[in-house]
Amino acid sequence: MTTTGPDGLTVVDKPQGLTSHDVVARMRRLAGTRKVGHAGTLDPMATGVLIIGLGRATRLLGYVSGQDKAYAATIRLGIRTVTDDAEGEVTDTASTAAVDEDAIRAGLAILTGAIEQVPSSVSAIKVDGRRAYHRVRAGEDVILTARPVTVSALDLLDVRRPTTDLIDLDVTVECSTGTYIRALARDLGHRLGVGGHLTALRRTRVGGFSVDQARRLEDLADAPVTHDLAAAVRRSFRTASVDAETARALGHGQRVAALGLPGVYGVFDPEGAAVALVEDLDGQTRPVVGFT
Repeated sequence: MTTTGPDGLTVVDKPQGLTSHDVVARMRRLAGTRKVGHAGTLDPMATGVLIIGLGRATRLLGYVSGQDKAYAATIRLGIRTVTDDAEGEVTDTASTAAVDEDAIRAGLAILTGAIEQVPSSVSAIKVDGRRAYHRVRAGEDVILTARPVTVSALDLLDVRRPTTDLIDLDVTVECSTGTYIRALARDLGHRLGVGGHLTALRRTRVGGFSVDQARRLEDLADAPVTHDLAAAVRRSFRTASVDAETARALGHGQRVAALGLPGVYGVFDPEGAAVALVEDLDGQTRPVVGFT
């Protein structure tokens, strides 16, 4: 296996049962390079959009993972689990017979907008240097600190009653990075007084990349990159084209007069090649990630 290879992003439709690291390992074999990473972890239970970076495009992943995301999910009311999803041990049950759709919609409304969310205790967040899920699996009680997230949309698609004591809800979610859909299921069940957990999760979008563009792992053997470096930058960021002299300066890590775009954005040379990600500060544009 080489240390060099293709540059770009791949939008993978992650299958159920694989970890995000499993997908990275398979992409390393498919692309013949070790320089592979992913943006935004998906649990083994979850499916859908997983952004894989190869070569120089791995430098984009920290920025891509911070973009808004969208999900389709199923929440089961009436059962609490230790992991807030279907893979965890059941800790409590309660009848949902008295829960009606109006109460469900009211509960979802409370969880919409700018909220303070306590992440699931089996998240990958580190507590004193160790992942929270490692501590939970070792028998420790882990209580994480609430953090601000934004749920821009939490829409109810369907309400089903598989038994008289359970309710299944199909929902779609648009949210900021760092939002735990398992925690939304947990918190909805708590507000309704019956408990809840996540039974299905599919990520349908990360930033500008949607599930419609996603490819199955088995279809990537001949072409492991779905968006070359230039296309990946254009889809993920605002962009500016500059002359050859400015491109050369930015490519060498130098600052130039401010180009005038907000936030982090991509810069292209006259031939259309991606030069760098940059940001404006104190009247100058400075490179934050270089590609040349």
